Amino acid sequence: MNYEIKNFENDGDNKFVGFKITDDKGAVFAIDKRVPLQDGKTAEQYISEALTMCQDEIAEWQASFALVGRKWNPETNSFAE
Repeated sequence: MNYEIKNFENDGDNKFVGFKITDDKGAVFAIDKRVPLQDGKTAEQYISEALTMCQDEIAEWQASFALVGRKWNPETNSFAE
């Protein structure tokens, strides 16, 4: 997957970090997280922390494609091989 930073700005007491994620099949997912501002924290640390916060939602997005493209046989109520 390709992770592109789409937003990186201060938002009150938080750093607003947005990602545009593209998977190997070209599907795109956009997600944003707010990470509390902290003196001395680097851009890389904010991005890493925001990405960690996104992992469950990214996994759920990827799982939503598990059956896409599979052939269904309504006569047997099962997937066609």
